[in-house]
Amino acid sequence: MWSDLDYLLLRESKLAPEEFQPGEETKTMLMEYARVLVIGAGGLGCEILKNLALSGFTDIEVIDLDRIDVTNLNRQFLFREKDVGSFKSEVAAKFIMERIPTCKVTPHTSPIQDFDQNFYSDFHIIIAGLDNLEARRWLNTMLHDLVRFDSNGEPLPETIRPLIDGGSEGFKGQSRIVIPYKTACYECTLALAAPQTSYPICTIAETPRIPEHCIQYAFVLEWPNHFERKPDTDSAEDMNWVFEKAKERAEAYGIEGVTYSITVGVVKNVIPAIASTNALIAAECCLEALKIGTYCGKPVENYFMYMGQTGINTMTSAMEKDPQCLVCSNKPSEITFPRTSKLKELLEYLCSEEAKFRMKGPGISTDKGILYIPKPPSLEAKHSYKLELSFEELIQKGLYEMGSMLEVTDPTISTSLKINLILT
Repeated sequence: MWSDLDYLLLRESKLAPEEFQPGEETKTMLMEYARVLVIGAGGLGCEILKNLALSGFTDIEVIDLDRIDVTNLNRQFLFREKDVGSFKSEVAAKFIMERIPTCKVTPHTSPIQDFDQNFYSDFHIIIAGLDNLEARRWLNTMLHDLVRFDSNGEPLPETIRPLIDGGSEGFKGQSRIVIPYKTACYECTLALAAPQTSYPICTIAETPRIPEHCIQYAFVLEWPNHFERKPDTDSAEDMNWVFEKAKERAEAYGIEGVTYSITVGVVKNVIPAIASTNALIAAECCLEALKIGTYCGKPVENYFMYMGQTGINTMTSAMEKDPQCLVCSNKPSEITFPRTSKLKELLEYLCSEEAKFRMKGPGISTDKGILYIPKPPSLEAKHSYKLELSFEELIQKGLYEMGSMLEVTDPTISTSLKINLILT
């Protein structure tokens, strides 16, 4: 089945790096020892799993907590109508192993945050086909946390786990290689991430004109009037409620085009997927995995972009490391704030789109203890009064000491972040 690999792995090549050693040992290393983790079994993940299995990788694990929806069937080719409602990772793993019995695919149905460092360090390569920014940031931080350093401060090669990250947006797609502490990491280029589409509140509340306005009205304004909890975007019941309310509003204003799939897409900020784009990006991700796993070719340096709006146009570029990166610079970030500013203003700044942190729900502590923590509710209630206190008042009450390093946790990072707060 994998006889074509012999042309790559058993012969010398002038294009291969010096580390490449052609022969049966290299082929055996790929097919018997290389362990790959694939995160995501959707449009991109199905293609990646198929490509890896056909490229000689025989020990693969896949993480995806989503269940198969009927709308997935037009492009996620490992699934059939009978699979609707089942976990994507389990069905994909079964399909691959039925077609290629010598390939072992182990599925997982828990969030990536549920797995610890021992789990991730057990793989040689991680390939991500994620559809959201927060998960990418968390994974990037986790893989950097795995790295250990020698006495000279250099990363130990055996602790480095390369990340191949792929993504697609309609006719556009990208893949990139992140070698922790060697190349630019995901956080280094966070500013390049496209901002989420947003609509003015006055428009969705007073003058809706398109289906998206009606959907946002139901999701942002109607939901809080009926429920005390936040909507679960992965719940079919919650999304159906939003869809029905959006449809009612659209009918009242004579707007056509509100469907359930569009509702989910707007709420999750999902851009319609195109099968050909997924196939091309997945092929590039798996090609890089093959090159990293066998040294048969030089990996891309280090960002690949596909622009298919007007033709088959691709380009590669070398993303540069950010010397002030929160994750890979190995030094605390600095924030300057007035002494009279309140603790809640610092939290708002950490979550703002303008700041490089772009956090979701930060908790802050110092060597004196917790300043604020959003979860669990019992702890949040205990510390919430501090939000209205200025740093001057926190110092007077002995809750914060001038010059103390802040330790910040957040759902977007797998570890704590150190921040040097300079009060003026």
